[in-house]
Parts: sequence; structure tokens; C-alpha cells
Amino acid sequence: MKRVVVGLSGGVDSSVAAYLLQQQGYEVIGLFMKNWHDDSVTISNECPWLEDSNDALLVAEKLGIPFQTVDLSDQYKEKIVDYMFNEYEKGRTPNPDVLCNREIKFDVFMQIALSLGADYVATGHYCQKSEIEVGGKTVYQLQAGVDTNKDQSYFLCQLSQEQLAKSLFPIGELTKPEVRKIATQMELVTAEKKDSQGLCFIGKVRLPEFLQQKLQPKEGVIIQIDATNPVYNSVPTEGLSDQEILLLNAKKISYTPQMGKIVGKHQGAHYFTIGQRKGLNVGGTIDPLFIIATDVVTNTIYTGLSSQHPGLFRKGLFVAASEVHWVRTDLALANGESMPVKARIRYRQPLQIATLHQFENGMYIAFEEPQSAITEGQFVAWYAGNELLGSGVIS
Repeated sequence: MKRVVVGLSGGVDSSVAAYLLQQQGYEVIGLFMKNWHDDSVTISNECPWLEDSNDALLVAEKLGIPFQTVDLSDQYKEKIVDYMFNEYEKGRTPNPDVLCNREIKFDVFMQIALSLGADYVATGHYCQKSEIEVGGKTVYQLQAGVDTNKDQSYFLCQLSQEQLAKSLFPIGELTKPEVRKIATQMELVTAEKKDSQGLCFIGKVRLPEFLQQKLQPKEGVIIQIDATNPVYNSVPTEGLSDQEILLLNAKKISYTPQMGKIVGKHQGAHYFTIGQRKGLNVGGTIDPLFIIATDVVTNTIYTGLSSQHPGLFRKGLFVAASEVHWVRTDLALANGESMPVKARIRYRQPLQIATLHQFENGMYIAFEEPQSAITEGQFVAWYAGNELLGSGVIS
């Protein structure tokens, strides 16, 4: 009997994952991760982690498996929360869920599980793992979940071969309704529980209020840039090298206040992100305003009218060499090589046709269609068919 530690989060997905592993003959141990207990930044009097850990305990009792809680809040603060503040301060938009999987669940938590004699760690992610042999070595594949509506492979885009080797995803071949049905049949307390929203384990936190703990509000102006501004005129590419054209397509536009008109005020550019439309509080425009750029140095927000504003779209992006990560290390590109892929720049975005171009300083990703709201600090993940091959932080 192989031993598996399941990250029981108090939700329906991990509950059913534990049950399925038990059915498959594994010795299952339930472990609840407590990652946050600074109540000063949660927005309600609810204490989500208490309720969740209680539900996780009830599920473990129902299944008759050992259960304990591990407090990882110090590591979580250091690896996730501090990183988030630093990124927002620089005017980038981090993805705490991707980081939480790489740094906490499949690292700190995995180490604890292995110290308990576990062979594997299992989670309730909607994704699948398979293995193939390449050059006499076992290579692990990270595949999308069967439920296309719930596929969470994107959140695991930073995992390594070593982490995948020790991971199990028992619900990857099920749809959400099937998972709920199993939980109902088993009379698990989490069967009807709503999916958790908000930051990975922090609970119900309003982001600007969360950020105000560290980043002080300061007033700045909101500037509207007209869609007909000459800055959007296309630049001739004759005589440019391939790399220069890729750079041109991936480069973000540098705006100055003189290019547009002031339409409002804001309380801090670092609270906002590209593509955001809510929270600007600017009225009187025919179409909604969207953020097309933020400048944390001058504390200025640049906006454009409508979701089709040219300032929202780019045909490419760049990932610095140190930020390029291959799940399938055997497929990593050498300098000067390229590869056709499908890629996404955010969770749930339909996969887009793209080409990877590897150079010494990093990787350019050129999209067939211009992409809206390419955001620094977020992750781009690339796929071949259903398999996630790698990812990187957008520069």
C-alpha cells in the first residue's frame, strides 16, 4: 500500500480526491494547510480557514483517515505575500495561485508529506498526469483536465519533473458535476459547498485594501488616450531582423500625459492592472474606460474607451531567460530555435495559436492574433495539444 498525503482544503474537490484514492487502495492521510492568519486584512468577520479546516476534519472522519493541520503561514508570508507586495510596488501584477502551487503546495507542503513517509502528494486540481519514456528515462506529462470548463493545468504551469513525479491528481478525468455527485452519494459535508474565491487560501480579501497594508495611497491622475493617437500607427519593418520585429511586437507603448486628456483621479497606480475596467469611478463616457497602461513612477493611469481600444492589444510578449520554465525539460528550445504552440496569458483564456522564439536573452512569443491586456508579472503557459509544456513570467 502506497501512502498518499492529500491536501484537504475543506472543498469538494479535495474531499472527492481523498475518497477516490482510498478506493484505489492507497493509504490516505489528510493534511490541511493553514496559510494565513492576519485577520486585519480580511474583509469580513468570517474566519474562512477555521470553517474550511473544520470541513476538512469532518471529511477525514467520514472517510476514516488520519488528519492534521499544518501551519505554513510564515513560509506563505515570505514566499507569496511579500512577493506580491514587491511586484505590485513595481507596477506588475503577480499570480499568487501559480506561485502558491510552486512554492507552497508542491514544495513546503510536499516536503512535510514526504517526511511523513508519503510516496505521493495529491490535490483536487482538475488536471491529469501521464508518463512516457524518452531516451530510456521516465518523463512526466502535465495534461489538461477532462472538464474543459474547470481545467486548472494553467495554475500548475511552474511545476518541475521532480514535483510531478510525486504528484497525483485523482479528479482530473472527472467533470465538476461528476465530482459533486460522488460527494453527494458519499454524504460528504462538502458536497454542495461553493467553490472558494479570492486569493489562494487568504480567504475573502479585497485586493486594494489588502495592498494598502503596505502600499500607501497617493493621488494621481487618470488620462484618456484617443484611439486615433499617432502612437498606434504601424511602424515599417523593412530591413529589420526577425529578432527586431519580435521586439517591436512585444514592446509596450510608453505614454506621456501630453498624449491625452485628464478624466479623473485615482488613489495609487499600483492598485490597478491592465485591462481593468471596474473601480475607476469616471463617469460620462459613451463606452466603458479600460486601463491600457499604468506608470508607478509618475503614479499615472492611462485609459482608452471600449474593449477594442488599440492600446489594449499586442501581437507578442517577452519572457526573460531566467523566467523561462519548461515542465518538459526534454523539449526546451536552444538559442535560435522556434516552436509552434498554443498559449494562454491568463486562466480560462481559450488557447491561442502562437510561436515560441528562443534567444540568448530570453523567449519571444508571437501570437497569430493580437492579444488583449498582456500583463507584466502574469504567467504565459504554452501547450502542445492537451499537454502543458512550459511557462514563463511576462516581462
